[in-house]
Amino acid sequence: MRLPRPLPLLLAALVASSATLAEAPPAKVATCQACHGAEGVSSAPDIPNLAGQKAVYLTRQLEAFKAGTRKNDLMAAIAAQLTPDDVKVLAAYWSSLPPAPAAAAAAPPHAATVSAMALPRDFPKGFVEYQREQDEAAKTLTLRYANRLAIDAARGGKPLPDGSVLLTVNYVAQIDDQGHWKPGAVKNYVGMESRAGWGDAIPPLLRNGNWNYGVWAPDGTPRLALQQPRCLACHQPKSADSYVFTLAALKGAAH
Repeated sequence: MRLPRPLPLLLAALVASSATLAEAPPAKVATCQACHGAEGVSSAPDIPNLAGQKAVYLTRQLEAFKAGTRKNDLMAAIAAQLTPDDVKVLAAYWSSLPPAPAAAAAAPPHAATVSAMALPRDFPKGFVEYQREQDEAAKTLTLRYANRLAIDAARGGKPLPDGSVLLTVNYVAQIDDQGHWKPGAVKNYVGMESRAGWGDAIPPLLRNGNWNYGVWAPDGTPRLALQQPRCLACHQPKSADSYVFTLAALKGAAH
């Protein structure tokens, strides 16, 4: 018996789809998993699920991030590293997964979400201030510090090596009658540190060498939670500058 025309087309589509899913690059799938969950189901309220979304929709969103017609700095940094084939394969992969039921348990955190960085215990000992900024609207004074290893590398025009630590401290500004600013109470600490092996479990599209990141309350309580992939994606475009946005200031202060 001859098959009706639609059925062979459907079978061909299924075979093609299976081949596409088998080609899904593990490292790039892992990059998505860092924010969107191992099964494409996000635990963050502002990050969408990927599982079960239509492939055409996912393809268009990735293409828009890549082209810059949809604005999101973090997604743009990742999409810029994807080829057209990557986009199609990833869209097909996530579309093939079943949407999670409403009561689904949260998946274990991806390795990229867990930072190994601790607030430097002896800070500011061993650190050098290299930049300060004033935020008039927020009345915040920001001081940026680097440890001696990072300072010496910057002075020599070398990439910042493992062992480098950068720490930003945001203070409530105290402004005297002459308009001079000085640090008041600490509002928070924000840092980045590079240690051998720290980047090994992070997917290549997200990895910032061996850098990990941290945010702490004034009393030293960690506040980054599982947000490290956002830091990694944000710093990804600065790979030529050791993933440091303020490298020029660090070099200038080092002389």
